[in-house]
Amino acid sequence: MIYNDRRRRRVTILITVMLSIAACATNNESDGEPVRAESDPWEAMNRGIYGFSSAVDRATLKPIARGYRWAVPQFARRGVTNFSENLFTPRSALNNFLQGKGKAGFSDIGRFVINSTIGIGGLFDVASAAGLEEYGEDFSQTLAVWGLPEGPYLYVPFLGPHTLLDVVALPVDFLSDPWAYYNDSSVRDRVYVLRTIDVRARLLPAEKLIEDSQDPYITLRESYLQNRLYEVHDGDPPEDDDFYDEFLDEE
Repeated sequence: MIYNDRRRRRVTILITVMLSIAACATNNESDGEPVRAESDPWEAMNRGIYGFSSAVDRATLKPIARGYRWAVPQFARRGVTNFSENLFTPRSALNNFLQGKGKAGFSDIGRFVINSTIGIGGLFDVASAAGLEEYGEDFSQTLAVWGLPEGPYLYVPFLGPHTLLDVVALPVDFLSDPWAYYNDSSVRDRVYVLRTIDVRARLLPAEKLIEDSQDPYITLRESYLQNRLYEVHDGDPPEDDDFYDEFLDEE
């Protein structure tokens, strides 16, 4: 399996934040105060949606994802992931250009050309082996770079954690997906289903950390918000002194 440095850093910070929030949730059990609640003014509604979506997921998509991991060999699953991510590369290139990051934009174009040809339609990530970094930019990140605030945290039914800015950007991200323009709806729908199952299967290992935390809702929320901050600032987010001071004060 090929992972570039950016992907490894992203996974590392996500796991680190999840563990930190899990510990903080345990430490704050006595006062009952949610972590950084100012980012989640609609927490009551979000918790209700989270609970409902989680129940539906446990009854439907989660067992399917487990079966997919059991039945489909790892190299085949990797091919599905590579194929899906390759089709998102033009969107990433466009957003890099909109953010004024021309070098990253041309790198994305190079990745798409190499993986779509030598990589057999994107099934193999040849571009990473060639040293072309994967960026994964979306329109929400572009809006954030332009200075628009992220807005409140939202748990979108069946789509998971987002911010208000993410939700505003969803239509543009959808329209930038090449599969949205594929005429054969039966094939297109099957690809969407396979993509969803593949994404859900990739979330299974990290899910254990969330389930074992004192408050899974808070752990998921803060992991998402911190990882989103990391993505918007290209791996070098500004330090949130109040956030870290809260941890230090509890020790």
